[in-house]
Amino acid sequence: MSRTTATIPNDLTDLMKGAVKAGIFENKSDAIRHVLRAYFEENENARIAAAVSLYDDGEITLGTAARLAGVNRFEMRGILREEGIELRFGPEDMAAARDEIETARNLE
Repeated sequence: MSRTTATIPNDLTDLMKGAVKAGIFENKSDAIRHVLRAYFEENENARIAAAVSLYDDGEITLGTAARLAGVNRFEMRGILREEGIELRFGPEDMAAARDEIETARNLE
């Protein structure tokens, strides 16, 4: 799991602290994870845009882009084509190959 630093307005920090004290969240990290998950679940277009951007920059594979976008690989290919993004075929290195294998194992 990666670590990220963020600047959050005082009123939101206070609400987060109160939510942790009230037992709504285990800790501040749990609160932030919950809010981000809820945002991307409710905003499909934002989730897809984020996955497309990461794929376009070469940071993730097609399988990972599909998983992040919440679509299957075939749908992701179509989305990327619609966005005018050239598809990359085959993993670039062993880490990407392992990522593809893990993504394939987790397909429903």
